[in-house]
Amino acid sequence: MKLQSNGQVTVESQQDFALPFFRLAFRPFFWLGSLFGAVSIAVWTLLFTGLIEFQPYGGSYFWHVHEMLFGFTTAIIVGFLLTAVQTWTGVPSIKGVPLIFLVLTWLFARVSIAFHHVGFELYTAVIDVLFLPLAAFALAIPIIKAKLWRNLFFVPILLAMAAVNTFSHLAVMGKIAISFITISHVMVLLVTLVMCIMGGRVFPMFTANGTGTPRVPPIYWIEKVSIASVLLSVLISSDITSTPKWLDAFIYGFAGLVNLTRAIRWRVWVTLNTPLVWSLHLSYWSICIGLIMLSLAELSVLSNPSLAFHAITVGGIGFMVLSMISRVSLGHTGRSIKVGKVMTMAFLLIGFSFVIRVFFPLLFNSYELLIWLSGALWVSAYGLFIICYAPILFSSRIDGANG
Repeated sequence: MKLQSNGQVTVESQQDFALPFFRLAFRPFFWLGSLFGAVSIAVWTLLFTGLIEFQPYGGSYFWHVHEMLFGFTTAIIVGFLLTAVQTWTGVPSIKGVPLIFLVLTWLFARVSIAFHHVGFELYTAVIDVLFLPLAAFALAIPIIKAKLWRNLFFVPILLAMAAVNTFSHLAVMGKIAISFITISHVMVLLVTLVMCIMGGRVFPMFTANGTGTPRVPPIYWIEKVSIASVLLSVLISSDITSTPKWLDAFIYGFAGLVNLTRAIRWRVWVTLNTPLVWSLHLSYWSICIGLIMLSLAELSVLSNPSLAFHAITVGGIGFMVLSMISRVSLGHTGRSIKVGKVMTMAFLLIGFSFVIRVFFPLLFNSYELLIWLSGALWVSAYGLFIICYAPILFSSRIDGANG
């Protein structure tokens, strides 16, 4: 839509680009990212239980960790930011042929990593690392044109993710001494930082709009301290600084508790009849739980730190992504921002996947069965999104507007 000088709003032609799927970044990245996430977890579940053999670039474990972070998660983040920036700035975002090129860059990296050939490791690494800087460039253009400097910080965050990705490739190639597991932990917490920033910006508004209740005003010192504590968590996870374990435990625990205080203030109890909102709240609670579990792992109270990171990845990233892409896809295609029973079921499935993956290993010894169950629930949840939202993401807006 465009605002004319006489104050009237006119609708842009839908023929701005022939294929609706490439009219705005959320369309290809949400759908293809979700498809990739579902397929990747299905393959990993089969790999873990020994039912198939698969030798991707870096080995199967590297592939699972790397691709869920730098394949699935970054696709969703890029799709969201390159869509939101048009709303923030009023300047058209990437679409059409440039968007197709960006999507193909992401897709070629996924294929190259999965089906790599010996001797092509450098090519694989370069094309994979290239995606995030290209996305950062596309994000920076409308922000700079509109001089909306408060949102420019997302550009260095994407570049920081690209740097972390570079280190992950160097690690798996044996070029640096740092473990790719440590690098992946940095990426998990960097994504956590993005989720906490965005959560503070939009969750109170979504709660108020979705439930018809007053918006909770921010307490600014809590807002600033919650973000600063997560940023500190990113730094200590890198092992750059030789901080004692008790201090690491304090930082993780403090980050979890201060963000939990933030989450409690957003009043999850008023959202119980609004799936698109309570799902966001529960994803944020999962992040807080994961940070507190990291603190317990540093104190050796929790013997398996992997459970803490899976609290953030399955419960935080997985839950928040599914909820946000469901919401954004409806809003940006001119539809009512409400979901029915099918997507409500999808939210419940991803919630059960989180509980089984994170808490059941503390109670039961059937680890392989729990991986099966958690993986099946994840695939089912994202499978419902893929099926239900394909007609929405592949077709034009129902209000006739472009986007």
